Amino acid sequence: MPAFDTIVIATDGSESVRRAVDVALDLAERFDAAVHALYVVDEGEVAASPEQVREEMRDALDDSGRDALESVASATDRSVTTAVREGRPATEIREYAVDNDADLVAMGTRGRHGENRFLIGSVAERVVRTCPVPVLTVRQLEAEERGDAA
Repeated sequence: MPAFDTIVIATDGSESVRRAVDVALDLAERFDAAVHALYVVDEGEVAASPEQVREEMRDALDDSGRDALESVASATDRSVTTAVREGRPATEIREYAVDNDADLVAMGTRGRHGENRFLIGSVAERVVRTCPVPVLTVRQLEAEERGDAA
């Protein structure tokens, strides 16, 4: 059975990552692993915004990231190391995992809705393809899978 000493949870604060956070925190508890929560401010999203609002966009994304990290930290009694980085999300997640000697990266998948539904989001796909650390992707359950009333 593999041992996990350090687990990195990549979060964007969305609903779709909530289950991944729960699964990762459960693993951390079972293996008594250190937990790191990482949020990446997407430099591409900032650069694509109009120049006159880029600073506000960066600040809003940074605030959103801090809220997302606080959500992870408040979901457990364990100590959680938090970090906000700016750059390309997949690259930053990979580098953070390597820099912190992570044994596992946990993240959600975000598929698109409708007919063109994808199994895995582009950031998660890039992390899975390029990260030298094992990556656990966890999809958000649909309402019927959770047993919610339709």
